[in-house]
Amino acid sequence: MLRAFEFVGEITLLSWSALKEFFIGRQDWGLIVEQLSKGGVDSWSITLLTAIFTGMVMAAQFSIGLEPFGASIYTSKLVSLGIVRELGPVLTALLVGGRVGAGFTAELGSMAVTEQIDAIRCLGANPVRKLVMPRVVAMTLIMPLLTVLADLVGCFGGGLVSMLQVDLTAQYVARQMLETIGPEDLLHGLMKSVFFGYWIAIIACWKGMNIRGGAESVGIATTETVVYISVGILVSDFVLTQLFLSIYG
Repeated sequence: MLRAFEFVGEITLLSWSALKEFFIGRQDWGLIVEQLSKGGVDSWSITLLTAIFTGMVMAAQFSIGLEPFGASIYTSKLVSLGIVRELGPVLTALLVGGRVGAGFTAELGSMAVTEQIDAIRCLGANPVRKLVMPRVVAMTLIMPLLTVLADLVGCFGGGLVSMLQVDLTAQYVARQMLETIGPEDLLHGLMKSVFFGYWIAIIACWKGMNIRGGAESVGIATTETVVYISVGILVSDFVLTQLFLSIYG
């Protein structure tokens, strides 16, 4: 219990420090753009592959499961709703979080064990401003964009399989998806992705900056980061889902 309270306190303090640094003084947007590239642009391929095959698998399973009830024509409705509300933001966050979170932790951890972070402090600079804040801002901005890409590609994959297995026309599938997905469904997934982006960055930075020891400690912390990020995403997904359902229905 004590360790849990320490964890919450340290994450809260680091989050407050990053937020404060974002609103104080002039920002070095070059650092933020660099992290946007590392966290987002370099992650588009894994997002695309994950989303399209997830949509295709969902469509294949739903078309078979609904066939005994004569409801296979509604496959594209279920796939699009599942992708936009849940699987798009969650799977994107899990995969991008594992990739980017491990990279952030390893990078900051290497700087910590070689005393580069202490050197930044000695030079009068704030390591939170230079190292943490750009990563938190970049991931919070880029995750909704990656989620939109995952939604589009996942719905395309699901619609393609629906046309092939259920013998539906492209116009019918597109109309079903557009009628099913409303603004509240898009907001449902996008607001989750904003929190997921923040969670990925803050956990990775927290673990990286608090590493002590040598190279072995960096490896252990990197593994723990992926676990913390994954568990945090899944737990918060349930909490946020209940919250948004109570608001939007």
